Amino acid sequence: MSDLKTQLKEQIAEIDWKDLIPHAQRDAIILVDDNLDLIEVGSAIALNDTKTVENWISEQLIQKPNAEQLSHWNSQPTTQFTTIIVQPFVLIKNCT
Repeated sequence: MSDLKTQLKEQIAEIDWKDLIPHAQRDAIILVDDNLDLIEVGSAIALNDTKTVENWISEQLIQKPNAEQLSHWNSQPTTQFTTIIVQPFVLIKNCT
C-alpha cells in the first residue's frame, strides 16, 4: 500500500453530522457512493487524478450533497458518516 493510502487509512473516522456542519457550510463536503472505496477516492483526489475523479463525478458516484440530503441530516444531527479529510475537502460516506 502506498504511503498516501496508509496515511489516509489512519485518518478514517466516524463522525456525527453535527460535527460536519461547519464543513457543509463552507461547501467542502463530498459524498462518496457506497460502491466506492473511500481511500481510493481520497487518494485519487489527493494525487489530482483528474480523469478518474471526473469519471466518478459524471457517474454521480461522488458529488456535493443536495439540499434534500442536507436538510435530512440537519434534522438528524447524530447521523454518522465515515470520513477522511483531503484538503480542502471532507469526504463522507454513509456508515454501514
